[in-house]
Amino acid sequence: MSEIQNEPFQLSFNASLKVDFQGSRVTSDGGVIVVRELDERLGLGELITRHLRDSRRGKNTELPLADLFRQSVYSRMAGYEDVDDAERLSQDPTFCLIGSEKIWDRGAALTSRLQTFETEMLTEDEKFAGLARINRELIAQAEAVDSPQRVVLDMDSTEIPVYGQQEQSAYNGHFESTCYHPLLLFNRGGDCLAAKLWPGNVHSADDWEELLLPEIERQQKLGKEVVFRADVAFAKPEIYEVLEKRGVKYAIRIPANDSMERDIAELLTRPVGRPSHKPVVWYKGFLYRAESWSKARRVVAKVEFHAGELFPRVGFIVTNLETESRALVRFYNRRGTAEQWVKEGKQAAKITRLSCHRFRSNEVRLWLSVIAYNLGNLWRRLVLPKRIEKWSLRSLQERLVKTGGRLIKHARYFWLLLAESHLTRRLFGSMVRRIAALPVPAG
Repeated sequence: MSEIQNEPFQLSFNASLKVDFQGSRVTSDGGVIVVRELDERLGLGELITRHLRDSRRGKNTELPLADLFRQSVYSRMAGYEDVDDAERLSQDPTFCLIGSEKIWDRGAALTSRLQTFETEMLTEDEKFAGLARINRELIAQAEAVDSPQRVVLDMDSTEIPVYGQQEQSAYNGHFESTCYHPLLLFNRGGDCLAAKLWPGNVHSADDWEELLLPEIERQQKLGKEVVFRADVAFAKPEIYEVLEKRGVKYAIRIPANDSMERDIAELLTRPVGRPSHKPVVWYKGFLYRAESWSKARRVVAKVEFHAGELFPRVGFIVTNLETESRALVRFYNRRGTAEQWVKEGKQAAKITRLSCHRFRSNEVRLWLSVIAYNLGNLWRRLVLPKRIEKWSLRSLQERLVKTGGRLIKHARYFWLLLAESHLTRRLFGSMVRRIAALPVPAG
């Protein structure tokens, strides 16, 4: 039986054609090699060693911590939702080659080992705190390459549905589902700077300062101007006052009320004459003080009349920016890109795959998905040529990461033969050269 299994099949209709099944030499994720080159240039391995102390002993150390970490992150980047895929990926040539030389022939971690790593090892307080530091310092390496003097921070929350009796899951009336309710902080480049997993029934703005204030302090120490944008969930006077005290500019949407609508009464009357097919848009800035506010603040109103709609669409933004009203609304509307980044994290990096019973284990998995998302986003904005730099992470995953290849082992080196489809030889060479041109991280 073993001889039959090891011999290639010969087909009778073509005697020169032989068919063999050697899955361990074939990969469908060859594009991950480029991201591995980027992570090496940004010093991810050193960050793992610095912030995840390995307390294992004996045979448990056969797989280095860095290999386990990369396997968890890269499997998410390649679109694999859970550790159930680890058994097959353990023999995948790409997932072996992204690790240390120890696993090139032996193979990467199996499901049980990876499960233990994610739900037991990384849930320890010291290692769990290290995940946030790894994520932020990885982005800091990229900021040394491409960082504007004016930093725009966007904060948003999202829904992660759960199925079953998972710890701290709860029904959320806004989303009308049983879920977790994480809070996420992004910069203008789309990097997720910080994340916090909350039970489903927690308000979007709860403990906002835990994520936002350390980032403001970090950026101001670098001498940068900080601007904050957020939706109506963050329309709280205590947020305005803290930001003003720290010299931070902000633009936050606030709910409408009768008092503010009286201030723009002249804009709420539909223009006389035949309705335009194009929306008629008016803007107005005015000072307004709510009862809960300690002082009057600038509010900008946007009023839109659309064909076929009886009443106008009205929105209000409170701000301490001195920008002209129309430009201020355009600036705030770009906050919608943060919602797109959240969507990309869900679709491409599987941040919604929080299937553990323990809440801490799900917190770990959220962080691993966030790091996977950030690696993909850094790949997009630091390495990709201009003609494809606007691709979504899902497109990168399907067109570049999902590149078939075959591994051929020689006595002194390995050949990874990739299929030339979307990831062409020219594009691959261009990305590798861009990575090589990035400055080596200090320290």
